[in-house]
Amino acid sequence: MPTITQHAPGTFCWPELATTDPVAAKKFYSALFNWDGFDVPMGDEGAYSLMRVGGQDAGAIYGITREMRQHGVPPSWMAYVAVASADQAAEKTRALGGEVVKPPFDVWDLGRMAVLKDPTGAVFSVWEAKKHIGVQVLGEPGSLGWTQLNTEDPKKAAAFYTALFGWKADTSPMPDGSGDYTTFMNGSTPAGGAMTKPAGGGPAHWLTYFVAADVDAVVARTQKEGGKVMVPGTDIQGMGRFAVVQDPQGAYFAVVRFIS
Repeated sequence: MPTITQHAPGTFCWPELATTDPVAAKKFYSALFNWDGFDVPMGDEGAYSLMRVGGQDAGAIYGITREMRQHGVPPSWMAYVAVASADQAAEKTRALGGEVVKPPFDVWDLGRMAVLKDPTGAVFSVWEAKKHIGVQVLGEPGSLGWTQLNTEDPKKAAAFYTALFGWKADTSPMPDGSGDYTTFMNGSTPAGGAMTKPAGGGPAHWLTYFVAADVDAVVARTQKEGGKVMVPGTDIQGMGRFAVVQDPQGAYFAVVRFIS
């Protein structure tokens, strides 16, 4: 399992779960993905738990803070994109019609970040790495595999993100004929995707996908551990198999196995 040492700007580099019960969430996700947790104290807000696959950082879990509760933030996964400058990304977000939810700030000496919202309502974060690059593993079981925007207006979102990150948008019909799918290209590398969100799918959001060696086994374990299945294991022609689930605290995420 090779260790990743840097992320090019425009790369999804960190998945982070804010939850109402971090202890239960760590137990749930560890059962699904064999994660090991390393707790970093955050004072009276509890701990920030680095979740690791084979000793390499794969994401994090922490308890929803007082400020987040005041703003009604539900249990959810946050998607981070690597940038050269968090301040410039925030300024550009405003100029492109987005919103700065939380202005740029330093996270000790680890990096600098900002929480932003695109013009269609999806919240995401940017990360300017210093001592912490983000995930150290990608594409392995239990690690970040894909990040997808579900929104009512994929075209509007694509115009925003291509201008913000320099991505190219490649849109084509989905194999099942249910609509179009946009793949965002970061140079020659696929960065993430976007599609029209399903009816009743809540507000616009970025959906985090974790790699699974066996999608159906993870779905079964999700149910056994108290989670819910939103989309059962489904094949994507020429791509692989995926499922969308919900953890016991209410956060949505997906699992995927790509065809090698």
